[in-house]
Amino acid sequence: MIIDFLFPNRCLDCNQLIDKEEVVCELCMDKIRFSDHHFFESNALKEKATLQFPVENAFSLMMYEKESLAQKIIHQLKYNHRERVGKILAHWVSERIIFHDKPDLFVTVPLHHKKLKQRGYNQLHLFANALSEYYQIPVSHTLLRRSNHSRAQAKKNQTERLKTKNAYQLTETIRDKHIVLIDDVYTTGNTLSNIAWEILNNSTNVKISILVMAMDV
Repeated sequence: MIIDFLFPNRCLDCNQLIDKEEVVCELCMDKIRFSDHHFFESNALKEKATLQFPVENAFSLMMYEKESLAQKIIHQLKYNHRERVGKILAHWVSERIIFHDKPDLFVTVPLHHKKLKQRGYNQLHLFANALSEYYQIPVSHTLLRRSNHSRAQAKKNQTERLKTKNAYQLTETIRDKHIVLIDDVYTTGNTLSNIAWEILNNSTNVKISILVMAMDV
């Protein structure tokens, strides 16, 4: 296509020409710090999250550091409208998780409508929709509603992060489900903790697991 000729796809790290369906070249893949997490076993993410709310399983695809390749990849999806990055990340997850006992539902963390309007899309939808296709597990983008508008977690100080309590509301009652909450980067865990407790306190017989693109180290 003409657009591919005029704007060829290049590796995010070394700028080498790559296939249009890729985000980094094969050599730079080795620079991505993938986690050694197993969804059904204890790991660093599960240990951190368990301190804040009951967690069935937990998985982080990558380890997140400032100026790292993981950060560049997520920012391409989050801010630069590169939809295929969500599919690529989902594919990498599918290579690492095999569900012997499938969860019932994927649920994405919602954006406030003001931020959604500014950005034009929720990057988690692209990622979660691809995961839903891979695993044939339903995904909901409407189970949760964001009730207030605030700065990104990474730009908040500790006091501001604690004020995110009650920022999310459940839109319907859930019963007898294993829900996997999907987010981009796990930092303090406050966002997922608030959401998890909102679900647990307003549902019956629900288990919560988490799946994130990266875990802040």
